[in-house]
Amino acid sequence: MRKLLIPLAALIVLIGAAGLWLTRAQPVDAARFEGLEGDAAAGETVFIAAGCASCHHAPEAEGEAELVLAGGQRFPSEFGTFVAPNISPSSEGIGDWTLADFAGALTRGVSPEGTHYYPAFPYTAYTRMADADIADLWAYMRTLPADPTPSAAHEVGFPFNIRRGLGLWNTLYLSEDWVMPADTAELERGRYLVEVLAHCGECHTPRGALGGLDTGDWLGGAANPAGDGRIPSLRPGALDWSANDIAYYLESGFTPAYDSVGGHMVAVVDNFAQLPAGDRAAVAAYLKALPEG
Repeated sequence: MRKLLIPLAALIVLIGAAGLWLTRAQPVDAARFEGLEGDAAAGETVFIAAGCASCHHAPEAEGEAELVLAGGQRFPSEFGTFVAPNISPSSEGIGDWTLADFAGALTRGVSPEGTHYYPAFPYTAYTRMADADIADLWAYMRTLPADPTPSAAHEVGFPFNIRRGLGLWNTLYLSEDWVMPADTAELERGRYLVEVLAHCGECHTPRGALGGLDTGDWLGGAANPAGDGRIPSLRPGALDWSANDIAYYLESGFTPAYDSVGGHMVAVVDNFAQLPAGDRAAVAAYLKALPEG
């Protein structure tokens, strides 16, 4: 019996060690950001394109109050309800963080304490952000108002409340690879906006059973996580607008049929309307280059 128990115990220890290794948090190398100075003015453009305020301002905030990133908005899903945290430059938010801490959260989904964030925060898109954009965004966010509101806990039950398991999820779904090729400067800019900063795929791409994006049906439409209707496909076979129609919609909120934007897209259009016309044209070019679907 002893001869059987010893190898069994060794196997259990080996499996446990492998599990700890596979589920570990993997922050960025802090040395990568040493000496990197951000430009707050450039960071404002990154902030707008990424829609940071849209998710992290307090519920019902309007106007200048949307720049107070106190958190509190609720985002239901089949895995539970996620509550946007305070990311203002206060001690209750990210005021005590370093640039490397910020980069680790944005691109690896790792907190300064070494725990995993839930992918309701779109770090799987931001993982391809340029280091300069991260530094610029960090510089801008440090200029915003601080707010002392504590972050509320997510409402997530077992087994999804075991954050360690997200290490395995990241092994499956966290990738720095681009979804679509881009062979012109305009398409590269459109890809960067769609796939990274504006993280369009988070809503417009279907998900598998574990919540990972099905990139084989990229931007092909998806179920609404709130359970009300369906989020439409952005592929040319479904969205038959011209590139000018798409760019104008992102600026004005009006469709070619003279309907107006609604739902969560109101905030998206509000953000894109503040970007240069070339950025809206780049997004339109990227969407027109997608497979028909």
